[in-house]
Amino acid sequence: MLFSSPAGRQDVCCVISGAAGLGIQTVEDMLARVIVDEGFCVFGSREYMSRVRGGNNSTELRVSSEPVDALIDRIDILIALSRNVRQNILERISPHTVILGDRDELKGELEDRGASFVHIPLSSLAKEAGGAIYSNSIAAGALLGVLGLGTEGAAAFYRDRFAGKDDVVTKNIAALEKGYGLGAPLGGEGGVLAGRPRSKGGKKTILNGSDAVALGAMAAGCNFVTAYPMSPATGVLSFFYRHAAEAGAVVEQTEDELAAINMAVGASYAGARPMVTTSGGGFALMAEGLSLAGVVEAPLVVHLAQRPGPATGMATRTEQADLELALHSGHGEFPRAVYAPGTMESAFRLTQEAFASALRFQTPAIVLTDQYFVNAFHNLDESALQWLEEPSLLPETGGDYRRYEDAPDGCSPMGVPGWGKGIVGADSHEHDEVGHVYEDFHLRTRMQDKRMRKLDGLTARAVPPRLFGPGNYRNLVVCWGSTLPILREALAGLDRDDTALLAFEQVWPLAPSSAAMLEKASFIAVAEGNSTGQFARLLRAEFGVKADKKILKYNGLQFSVEEASAMLAGALPAKGGDR
Repeated sequence: MLFSSPAGRQDVCCVISGAAGLGIQTVEDMLARVIVDEGFCVFGSREYMSRVRGGNNSTELRVSSEPVDALIDRIDILIALSRNVRQNILERISPHTVILGDRDELKGELEDRGASFVHIPLSSLAKEAGGAIYSNSIAAGALLGVLGLGTEGAAAFYRDRFAGKDDVVTKNIAALEKGYGLGAPLGGEGGVLAGRPRSKGGKKTILNGSDAVALGAMAAGCNFVTAYPMSPATGVLSFFYRHAAEAGAVVEQTEDELAAINMAVGASYAGARPMVTTSGGGFALMAEGLSLAGVVEAPLVVHLAQRPGPATGMATRTEQADLELALHSGHGEFPRAVYAPGTMESAFRLTQEAFASALRFQTPAIVLTDQYFVNAFHNLDESALQWLEEPSLLPETGGDYRRYEDAPDGCSPMGVPGWGKGIVGADSHEHDEVGHVYEDFHLRTRMQDKRMRKLDGLTARAVPPRLFGPGNYRNLVVCWGSTLPILREALAGLDRDDTALLAFEQVWPLAPSSAAMLEKASFIAVAEGNSTGQFARLLRAEFGVKADKKILKYNGLQFSVEEASAMLAGALPAKGGDR
């Protein structure tokens, strides 16, 4: 038996790597479904290169008896379908890793990495099965054999995925079984997972970040979605397109980002609950439209999936460098709310909250994710998804209706054109309470004050940060967005009873209760995925709290648990000592 796990380790980390076009995503979907149906937990994260053709893609599957939701560096099993394995994967290979690959295809590429190498004739077996594309099913079968999970679930997946294509189904199942026969002896009796605890809860939902945001929007009643496709935000558009009829939504792929934001503003004025999904470059183009939403007081949600910049940057990689863009985009001053979910459950709930805040305060709300988050997935119980209360229907307007009435909280009564007797005004210029344009300096001050008063209500409604670890902490690690599960696991592994994690999932406005939690700490380290410490800068501006240490990563990859653990260990004061 080649495979063994150190005592006490409950997870096995498997990576499948291969050239674009070999169908890695299909076998990723299949393997994840089989793993969960067999009673185990799974976390997955994929990497793909920004090329129309060529390049090397990969997927990581972390299999465990306990729930897992964070990226790790360790590779227990690496299956290489083709040559040119990316450098960042090569760097993760250790003597503990077992590599399965075709020696003839790889031409010695992975045989000098200090790991165990097992030759599997993927090329010849795939040719026998019907072509090179079937190497993915052979590899998937080999992994199922090593793990000891059988082929029945995989065969059922193929019959469902390729329904009506009997020849494709037959060939994939045959390839799968060939691979299983090669992999089963390598995993020992019963496979690597034999004897490990399994869940008795039956099937569980597998959810990725894109789908969690989209489902949250649907739960909030979103019925109008616009976008110009841009990685990594396109998954939300695709999900809505596939389920538009069920959601009762209009989905429009526009000619550019300007059209996307302006159509959404128009739809909001007409009474829809719109969302725009984009990435940093597209959001930059939307700045004028976002400002338009601010002055006409249009409820609008924007999903901004971050990737490294400047400009095109690294189109299929991850970063947290668009925080200040989200905070300050759009000319002039107007209130907004910005949410940065750290978990799939939070993405579902906070996207609903974004819609609720946008409608309540008649202002833009932004859901800030990143490439790592939208492409990562794990299983969870559907009961973990929290549904918020749906807003009431808007009342009909009366004959004396004034759209921009100077209300004490800044929130004028909403109205929809044609719903009632009132005229619903809207104009991009400064305007009076009815919506008529006037260049009046006293009016300007009055209406700007009215709009900005909404910020008080948004602040009072702000979602407080989540604290993990001891309540009597001396040291505080602060993070925001997608780094939450990674830093939570990393910090738990350090076993520091003097250190807690404070995770922000609403990054504007910041909950007032945050100040006391920050001031209580003697030492603060802020961890985030950018090069300048944008969130650390925000904390200092808002609360006067300066980070003692910034833990930053900005090479296009997410923190791993091991990396975060090492960086925290080097940053935190010695246990029981002065900083």
